[in-house]
Amino acid sequence: MTDNKLPLRARFASSLTRSAAALSRATGRGDGSVIGGRIGLMVDPHLLANLAAGRRIALVSGTNGKTTTTRLTAAALGVLGEVATNSLGANMPTGHTSALAKAGRTPYAVLEVDEHYLAQVLTATTPVVVALLNLSRDQLDRAKEVAMMAAMWRETLDGRDVHVVANADDPMVAWAASVAKAVTWVAAGQRWHDDSWVCPACGSHIERSGDEWWCTACDLRRPIPQWEVRDRGVVDPTGLYHEVQLHLPGRVNRANAATALAVAAHFGVAVADALPRLSQVTSIAGRYATVVRDGRTIRLLLAKNPAGWLEAFDMAERAPTLLSINARDPDGLDTSWLYDVDFSPLRGRQVLVTGDRALDLAVRLEVNDIAFQHVDSFGRALAAVPPGRLEVIANYTAFQDIRAELDRVN
Repeated sequence: MTDNKLPLRARFASSLTRSAAALSRATGRGDGSVIGGRIGLMVDPHLLANLAAGRRIALVSGTNGKTTTTRLTAAALGVLGEVATNSLGANMPTGHTSALAKAGRTPYAVLEVDEHYLAQVLTATTPVVVALLNLSRDQLDRAKEVAMMAAMWRETLDGRDVHVVANADDPMVAWAASVAKAVTWVAAGQRWHDDSWVCPACGSHIERSGDEWWCTACDLRRPIPQWEVRDRGVVDPTGLYHEVQLHLPGRVNRANAATALAVAAHFGVAVADALPRLSQVTSIAGRYATVVRDGRTIRLLLAKNPAGWLEAFDMAERAPTLLSINARDPDGLDTSWLYDVDFSPLRGRQVLVTGDRALDLAVRLEVNDIAFQHVDSFGRALAAVPPGRLEVIANYTAFQDIRAELDRVN
């Protein structure tokens, strides 16, 4: 839909959204995704729905991997035409509104959605597909318990005319998605099990054996997946194996790619056409970026919660590692989740800690008997490690701080 086809109020609101976002960028206050959308929605509360009309849309939600899967899905759908997307991770309705206003007329959109806002955004955008990745504990000071979030998703999807692509390996996701009219199941894996030992349907114990899981008291069990991550690739619903060549590390990103391929296939994109597009994705808002400074090759990994840290340890090479933790508003103010993370994979390597809550992290590492060194800046961390590889793992605002500091290091 072009601006000329929008209602007059929506046309004016869309213009204000773009202008406010551009002003925010020009004045160095940020990328403008949030403020632009906020102003637009103040003028036209239905702006998101107006901008979504006429587009075929996919929504991506979950606790971890949303931004990466959204980027991969947008790349795959690019085979069909231009795709609007909130590529920088502004995943609430203000960010969606800003992304669609900025993109102008596109036939497709892929939007990352905060799991709390899925119902609202689904109603506003009437998507073709909703992809559900995983559910685990996150920001415990303000977020809902995992079972409550699964129940919200289940209520949202019940009776909706939308196709769901869901992770068959996460019991919470499987239960939530099972009420949907049509589901494509992906064996995306679940390394973090601590939030899904109790059946969300009846409260009994979840049993596991290999890839299978089942409730010991009711009929909830792992659905049969149509897509599966295997070795270095993906098996599609016909049983055909496709090698997936990604520049993104770890099995978790092959799982994200499998979900992206499953979503794109529902739009009519052939796997063979999508794969080259996925291989061109090298970094997502700085995540997985590799930078060379002063003889050190630095890789940035974002980890925001226990499940994310578990995956980050799997991706990181055995090399000097800098950990950084903040507890600002976007991170959540409670750092007690650190005690849910097993830091033992860091034993035997040089470990440095920094960030606003470095002392909380230091205490946690002492409990795990991990030797570490405290540094008060990224520059000091860089000076403290020998030439070669440096892995950096940080939560959200700490990650942004290090990106900014890295830009200042010569």
